[in-house]
Amino acid sequence: MRISTKGRYALRVMIDLARNGKDGYVKLQELSARQQISEKYLEGILGTLVRSKLLEGARGKGGGYRLKAKPEECSVWQILSLMETSVAPVACLDGKVNPCPRAKNCVTLPVWKELDTMIRDYLDNVKLDQFVRNAASGDSAAPGTEDWGCEL
Repeated sequence: MRISTKGRYALRVMIDLARNGKDGYVKLQELSARQQISEKYLEGILGTLVRSKLLEGARGKGGGYRLKAKPEECSVWQILSLMETSVAPVACLDGKVNPCPRAKNCVTLPVWKELDTMIRDYLDNVKLDQFVRNAASGDSAAPGTEDWGCEL
């Protein structure tokens, strides 16, 4: 499993809006500058997030983008599953139906299914507000890893 640039950028933008959009809309130019993402590329990402109803966009003076979802309810999984073709650890788990002819007899499939479940559960439990809290406290650890005893 590899998260694409688009998925990583979408997560960064959503965190940025959770941190900086409390007083209203954030302009595309501000997001672009802060995140060092070209405006053109960012427009595509923001369009997907608006269509999914995670963001709200407004045109004109005072317009821009803001979270429609509450930061404490919006998960990393929601964001990545919108942006990624697949986040499955192996190709045979990409779709709803496993196309592999060996699936019924595959001794490794249960391992991959369990890993897929663990990844989804973890990412679904990491919410945007955790990043905001960590940034406010100066903690750079990934949410949920505070007690791992190592730096990521």
